[in-house]
Amino acid sequence: MQAPATDTPAPVQADAVVIGAGPAGLFQVFQLGLQGLRARVFDALPFAGGQCAELYGDKPIYDIPAIGACTGHELVQRLCAQITPFAPAWHLGQRVDRVQPLAQGGFLVATAQGTQVHARCVFIASGVGAFEPRALKLPGLEAFAGTQLQHRLDPDANLAGQRVVIHGGGESAVQQAVDCATAPVALRAARITLQHRRDIFDAPPALLDQLQALRAAGHIEVAIGVASAIVQEPGRLTALEIINPEGQPRQLPLDRLIVRLGLVPRLGPIADWGLPLERKQLLVDPATMATSVPGIYAVGDAITYPGKRKLIVSGFHEATLAAFGAAEWLAGYKLPLEYTTSSERLQGFLGVR
Repeated sequence: MQAPATDTPAPVQADAVVIGAGPAGLFQVFQLGLQGLRARVFDALPFAGGQCAELYGDKPIYDIPAIGACTGHELVQRLCAQITPFAPAWHLGQRVDRVQPLAQGGFLVATAQGTQVHARCVFIASGVGAFEPRALKLPGLEAFAGTQLQHRLDPDANLAGQRVVIHGGGESAVQQAVDCATAPVALRAARITLQHRRDIFDAPPALLDQLQALRAAGHIEVAIGVASAIVQEPGRLTALEIINPEGQPRQLPLDRLIVRLGLVPRLGPIADWGLPLERKQLLVDPATMATSVPGIYAVGDAITYPGKRKLIVSGFHEATLAAFGAAEWLAGYKLPLEYTTSSERLQGFLGVR
């Protein structure tokens, strides 16, 4: 007897898909909203902000118009608040694997997680690529990915009774160790070990002071050495083996291994979408940010054109031109220029009339 056919859910309909939730992608949502176009936002990271939030979230930025200084996190918060009136749909933690032009018009946008969207137009704001965690390359370790091996923890993760080893020497690793050690008592790990090749950590002074205080109080152990192997039982990771500075092996018993070695950008599937590239950057028309495929636009650090500058403020300008370009392409004619100061239509979109 033949099994019944399984119906594939129809793709969700959308005016626009924005691939990348960094500053340029977030401002792209705003500019599309002013053109009456609703957006769905995809990012491989599980949060908005892209490299702005991940690489310099707590560092000051001084060249944003009308803002003397703000951190990367503060800029992302402001941009997310600005696009609230346009209620974008978020698809975070999902990498777009496929952008396929459709015979009936528009594009099928699909992710590795199975999400499918039929979009009228697509905007690539992927920066230098999808950020992926830098791996700890030890034989057999990858088999525990997503179970005992993780690259970040949820803030409310229950670690009660567990032995947690955090591998890394940068700010993210130190912050993860501090967060684990200061979690509510009911959720706190039984043992927290921060493991690095040397007893020097690259983190802000205030964070290092926290680490030192928690070490002194016995809440965090620091294990110095080079990770050399894993120890496992059938189906279970039991320890991380390191070679200490004296050249002796040592095993760190664990129930959970958190690897925080930073992120690496990878161009990923974009290279397979048939769009012209120059040094791994998309070529666009600087007047509209259009790629060689009608209906696909690109902005921010993902693109190149004569005179391109990799600045956040440049990405804002590019997002504006891309939104106008797409709106006029969809309409089939040149649109009149309106100003938020005087246009009742735009003020209606913003909810400020």
